[in-house]
Amino acid sequence: MGGQNDTSQQINTSKESNAAASKLNDIPEALQEVKKHLGDKEGENIVERTKMAEKKKRKQSNGVDRASSKWKLQKEGKLAAKKAARMLETDNQLIPVPLSHIPLKSLMDVEIELVYIDEEDITYEFAEPVVSTSTQSACHDSEKADALSAPDSSSLPRIDKWLQVTLKDASTCYRQKKYAVAAGQFRTALELCSKGAAMGKPFDSSPHDISSIASFIETKLAICYLKMRKPDLALNHSHRSIILNPAYFRNHLRQAAVFRCLERYPEAARSAMIADYMYWLSGGTEQHISKLIKLYWQAMIEEAITREESFSVMYTPFMTKAKSDKIDKMKDIFTKKHPDYVQHIYTDPHGLHILPQTADWSSPPPQQYLLTLGFRNKDIGKFLEKMSSRKLTIFSEYKAPFSPLTKEESRRHLETVGKKILPIMDFIRSTKLTDNFCACSHVIEKLQYASLLGCLQQVTEESQVINQAMAELASIPYLQDISQQDAELLQSLMADAMDTLEGRRSDKERVWNKIQKVGIIEDFLYQTEDSFLKNKKLRLARRQKMKMKKLQSAQQH
Repeated sequence: MGGQNDTSQQINTSKESNAAASKLNDIPEALQEVKKHLGDKEGENIVERTKMAEKKKRKQSNGVDRASSKWKLQKEGKLAAKKAARMLETDNQLIPVPLSHIPLKSLMDVEIELVYIDEEDITYEFAEPVVSTSTQSACHDSEKADALSAPDSSSLPRIDKWLQVTLKDASTCYRQKKYAVAAGQFRTALELCSKGAAMGKPFDSSPHDISSIASFIETKLAICYLKMRKPDLALNHSHRSIILNPAYFRNHLRQAAVFRCLERYPEAARSAMIADYMYWLSGGTEQHISKLIKLYWQAMIEEAITREESFSVMYTPFMTKAKSDKIDKMKDIFTKKHPDYVQHIYTDPHGLHILPQTADWSSPPPQQYLLTLGFRNKDIGKFLEKMSSRKLTIFSEYKAPFSPLTKEESRRHLETVGKKILPIMDFIRSTKLTDNFCACSHVIEKLQYASLLGCLQQVTEESQVINQAMAELASIPYLQDISQQDAELLQSLMADAMDTLEGRRSDKERVWNKIQKVGIIEDFLYQTEDSFLKNKKLRLARRQKMKMKKLQSAQQH
């Protein structure tokens, strides 16, 4: 919320420029408005979503298993019909269509309705089905009184009485717009939780209920700091609210709001995308809410493209695996439309992208697109393409895996990775829900980046990146089915990240550093083998040439 007037002027100025407008011409506009009603299939969808919510409740104790039922809809008979429709793809789909601009006021309205909603009660984060905003507002007053004054009669877990008093005082200050005082009260509540005073019966409480209370406090702290126009202080609290309760969609949307205030638009877009998916996954059926989240997601993508100067993008509707002739056609179209970004043109070959205008999670898979990127700098484009061919991403500018980086090398490497490579990869993932090769691939990139920050003793930035990576790790089991190997890697990364945040030193290396060294060694061996093969071919060519000379000489004699 900080600097709204300045931000509004910057957004309006950037959108008036012809260059920015031409970049936005390559995102397809809304092919259809979000449906106002569920239509004839309303009953079927509600039953399916209710079943998923019930299965999710039964599996609360296992984070990986909780997400195992999310793709059940893929097995429905309508998938066959959708496949048949996808096969009707024509060359006309290669023509991109412009996107309409979304005013800043619309974003502020979304944040007021979904981000800054005054959820005074803790009960909303317990394992309850999602209800509409209108229903919540109608029932809030009576439910809060019952939950806080007579917890024994409620079906919800009983909260510690001192914690209740502290939270009530904090909420009172918040409603009086005394945000600094409210933040202090919420910090006190968080300390009470850390000392074990979360539940009225701590020995009978489940870890999930305690995490829900702590997540509620973290998200209230994030909101207070946003109201105080201090998004940098809100960032870690928004990450931790997701770590504690990744299934609640508002936590991801609040993280998106923090990223927006920090002008980190690609990351804000991804958080909004996950928020929309989590809303559907938890059984949300209110079309109005889903439409607002998609609007926010779309605006963040638009803003990211408008402000970007090093590359431009083009989304192309696609249904099947891209063939080389189709990719060549897309490159030709991109070259004609963006002649200033043709130093290196790259089409993301791994996984198809999803745009908010056509995202419908209840009918998997949604309309998908191929993403083409064009760069002003040839080296950045080639480096990005090289990384995309790996199963696990590593940033390897140096060739001595067992030698530590000097401060100068770390600073130069940080400049390349942090300001040139990671922002592009964040943008690519703003329309891509899952990773194709390895579920933890992008998290490993973040953690390697955090190691560079740690080497340069940038402790605050390192903490923020690690907390963000942990929030991603906590969300992964809800976004995609993961293998046993990925699950073990996820647990190892989470454990090492927590040890790093708590300042624990150990003789063993962190998982992401080991992966980086192995990748550098593999690169070295590959280059050595490639060099050897080239030299071998040269030697064979020389021998052949010598034989020909001897044969010609013998024939002359």
